[in-house]
Amino acid sequence: MSWHWISRPPSVTGASTKFLALPSPRPKETDIVKTDTERRDASYASQAESGGLADYLSLARFDHITKHVFILPGLIMAYALREPPLGDLWFSILIGFASAIAVASANYVINEWLDREFDAHHPSKSSRASVSASLSAPVVYGEYVVLAVAGIALASLLGTMFLLVSFLFLASGWIYNIEPVRSKDKPFVDVISESVNNPIRLTLGWLMVDPASLPPLSLLLAYWFGGAFLMGAKRLSEYRDIVAETGRETLVRYRKSFAGYTAESLTVSCFLYAIISSFFLGVFLIRYRLEYILAFPLIAGLFGCYLWLSMIKNSIAQRPERMFRSRRLMASLTAASVALLVLSFVDIPELADLMERSFVPVDMQRPRTSG
Repeated sequence: MSWHWISRPPSVTGASTKFLALPSPRPKETDIVKTDTERRDASYASQAESGGLADYLSLARFDHITKHVFILPGLIMAYALREPPLGDLWFSILIGFASAIAVASANYVINEWLDREFDAHHPSKSSRASVSASLSAPVVYGEYVVLAVAGIALASLLGTMFLLVSFLFLASGWIYNIEPVRSKDKPFVDVISESVNNPIRLTLGWLMVDPASLPPLSLLLAYWFGGAFLMGAKRLSEYRDIVAETGRETLVRYRKSFAGYTAESLTVSCFLYAIISSFFLGVFLIRYRLEYILAFPLIAGLFGCYLWLSMIKNSIAQRPERMFRSRRLMASLTAASVALLVLSFVDIPELADLMERSFVPVDMQRPRTSG
């Protein structure tokens, strides 16, 4: 029990005002016992304005549609390597892209909603609607369900394999964002689990053209670790900028995984991801389309350009959806894409000489003995 002071009206004789000490009413138990989530949500509600339709739609990040450019190589390579009958190709592409956008947006909704407490510590993400506006949880989860169901329903129109890969796309969002796994809070695991969206998108593009086969494993792994390189560069850029501006503690409050990172470890990991991606890309080139080797220097230059961008203050590497604003990156991407497109349909038989041995290894000259 606590005490508070109240004033007594002055007497008629003009005597000075006196004060009485009275016990304050004891707060209700329900006012004392609140979870962290309840206190946090109450704080948001008291400080933020009620969200409108635009705020709810912003959670779906429709401005990130540019990321679906990673579907295009799947389309091109499936046609170049498989040459399937095109038939209803345009229908498949239209429905396939609509499905991928819906599923990705569902993942973005759950990402922003569950990250709102942590995004409040980020210099730019703190302005997101999930942080700055008072949003209704039932409406947010309803939006997620609508987008997820729409994406899966559209995927079912393109066959069983496309449906399964689309469901894997949706499940990757659960693994990345939802407890008890929430892989985004674990250093290095966060990069690997987030970048799995790259081979998924490649596979979706492939299946739009040829639903009867899957991309080679070597290509999927090259794409996966290429995506890990992009995500590693993004974290390196965030680490450099936020630590320089507000300190490492703020960075860790924004994302727990940064507690296990340093600028050096992130830089080394970027090189590691790029090397692994290049290795599997080389395996794919030699086994399936030798002509692609001629585009390899341009691909390597693309890696270098993106790493360079991640070293710049307030780099677009932190916001991959804005990568089209970098003329240098777009020039590198265009050169590599045009080269791959042309080499997908131009045969150069002379390159086969690169695969021939110039000598016979000694161990192959020895007679084999039967056991």
